[in-house]
Amino acid sequence: MHSPIKDKIVAAWSKAWDEGNVDAFDDIITDSYTRKGTQSQKVSDIDRVKQEILDIRTALPDLTTTIDQILIEEDRGAIYWHSTGTFTESFSGVPPTGAEVTTYGSNLITFVDGKIDHERVTWDAHALLSDMGLKSLRAAFDDFDVESVNEDFSGEPSREALKAFNRQFITGVTVVTTRDEENAPRGLAVNSYNSVSLDPPLVLVCVQKTSSTYPSLFRSKYMGINIMSRDQRDTLGVFASRDKDKFSQVEWHEGDYGSPMITNSAASIEVEIKERFQALTHTVFIGRVLSAEASESEPLIYKAGKFYDSLNLDSMD
Repeated sequence: MHSPIKDKIVAAWSKAWDEGNVDAFDDIITDSYTRKGTQSQKVSDIDRVKQEILDIRTALPDLTTTIDQILIEEDRGAIYWHSTGTFTESFSGVPPTGAEVTTYGSNLITFVDGKIDHERVTWDAHALLSDMGLKSLRAAFDDFDVESVNEDFSGEPSREALKAFNRQFITGVTVVTTRDEENAPRGLAVNSYNSVSLDPPLVLVCVQKTSSTYPSLFRSKYMGINIMSRDQRDTLGVFASRDKDKFSQVEWHEGDYGSPMITNSAASIEVEIKERFQALTHTVFIGRVLSAEASESEPLIYKAGKFYDSLNLDSMD
């Protein structure tokens, strides 16, 4: 292979990745072209590759790609590259964070009659999410049919059996708060909260993607987590609703890092969001605790869709 093929590859990549002219690839690939991801092991044809590029360019419209090196020897070659862009539009169901992203990859290519017939790539959409600072669980579910949870497969619990199990688990209830792009306070009720570790001080909350607060929370650097007290049943009702002006109905104050904190909660912490794990319908947020406060108020208890007063619980110790 001589330098002309290198020039064609550079030109096609620039047109496709930097300008969105994905049809430029047609001049450098065979009719039987395929691409295989070394991480996902998925095989894609050229139409799927083109659509992925267009989707990425929609999410990062200022994307620029640089080919750092091309090595070609006989019918094989390697392309080493990096791309930079700003995550300003949603990508694969993930809300934009506004962060600048730099991602690196390499493509191992096989030529047939002077054109690229096959590629093995170290980079795919899941790698992009990781470079955005988002760890993805979605790869584990790529071939998973969400509707299948309604069927009673041998060796797997039915949906009703799983719900019966969950009803037996007792939790507290939190209100998770943050601010939107206009600095307005936002919040929602969450009972999927857990302490991850004390050293370092890490916690997690699991939030459904259909929540109106979810896009703001996803973009935020900080969040507040407030454990509801036994006297805050009405406050919890406000944050469990879809009311657009929730904070006008409750007392709140600003945390040290700007998060809205619910006054008179049993306990409150302010957290710096460190990881966002994508898991189909929900996102698991893991954060480092920056500040914590607790009152003498007893917490509200939740079990099987009902709330209970924890004041008169008898200790078994």
